[in-house]
Amino acid sequence: MVEDDQDIARLVGLHLERAGFVVRMYFSAARVLIDAEDHPPALFLLDVMLPGGDGTLLCQRIRRSEALRRIPVIFLTARNSEADKIAGLELGADDYITKPFSPRELVARVRAVLRRFESELPPQPLVFGGLEIDPVSMLVKVQGKVVATTATEFRLLAHLAQNPQRVYTREQVLDAVWKDTAYVTLRSVDVYIRRLREKIELNPDDPRFLITVRGAGYRFEAEK
Repeated sequence: MVEDDQDIARLVGLHLERAGFVVRMYFSAARVLIDAEDHPPALFLLDVMLPGGDGTLLCQRIRRSEALRRIPVIFLTARNSEADKIAGLELGADDYITKPFSPRELVARVRAVLRRFESELPPQPLVFGGLEIDPVSMLVKVQGKVVATTATEFRLLAHLAQNPQRVYTREQVLDAVWKDTAYVTLRSVDVYIRRLREKIELNPDDPRFLITVRGAGYRFEAEK
């Protein structure tokens, strides 16, 4: 947890520890990546406004790290507009919690994000044209080149690709990929689809794989 307000940090840390988590607290971003690469956490909890470094920049550095990029990230912030939430998700966050918040709700949302990564993935690599999705290594390759994805992005892509041609509503995607949907909006699905298109599609504006079905949802187009 990276939170510059020491009172908030200790309160949140206390509730997380009571819930059974081991918490490493930081009051600035200075040593977070160094320590995390030595001892990778199950999840990052990041304040957006930090001394010595912006929490959003720290999230970007996490997502660029080969060792850390698949670890879930939750933002804690006083910025509560819809635009701020979408911006946080587009940076690669897996959830976005606005202040003030209930410590009990925060614990529930940490558990919800961690549960998201417990579901089974397909046992064999999925190959479609120049796209390869390998569940064992959690790697995505486009034309043989590895494309960096977050864990949420990978699970969303793998879920759609397991059942090509099937149309999924946003609600069905949330239920399957996000699991606990109490704190997640349908807009989150759109944000992640857009991020995936930018990573795997030759032309994100005219996608080959991730197709929008107007008035319904999304489907994966299985071109061999």
